[in-house]
Amino acid sequence: MKTWFICTIKYHKEDEQGNVRKITEPYLVDAISFTEAEARIYEELQGIIPSEFQVLDLKRSNFADIFHFEDADTWYKCKVSYMSIDEIAGKEKKVSNFMLVSALNIKQAYERIEESLANMIVPYTVHSITESNYMDVFVYDGAVAVPKKLSDVAKEEA
Repeated sequence: MKTWFICTIKYHKEDEQGNVRKITEPYLVDAISFTEAEARIYEELQGIIPSEFQVLDLKRSNFADIFHFEDADTWYKCKVSYMSIDEIAGKEKKVSNFMLVSALNIKQAYERIEESLANMIVPYTVHSITESNYMDVFVYDGAVAVPKKLSDVAKEEA
């Protein structure tokens, strides 16, 4: 199971009028530890962000799964629940998971969650879908030993 970290970075950006603004952006990184997540975000963004930046915050996310589709760059956070049986106590309990899906709009995000969870054996309910503010998602491909963007991994699989 992948561990996802939310990395919030801050940098200065010059707009069209020449004014310098402070920009704060969150990114999602697949990493083993906080140290690796911080190192990876610096490595990933050094070629993308032209100025110096710093990591303001680094925390573990609560995403159970992430579904990326090439035709969309907007990420939607989905809350999905299903019933599970606690075999020790013999009772049913509700389990909620958060998932992230790329889509063009909320309707498409719902359709893509349904498509991605089509092979799930137990019945589930999609409780909410909200647009997230993540700028990008970076996945680690351990076989290559080089960090890659999620969109690059999807291209290789196709």
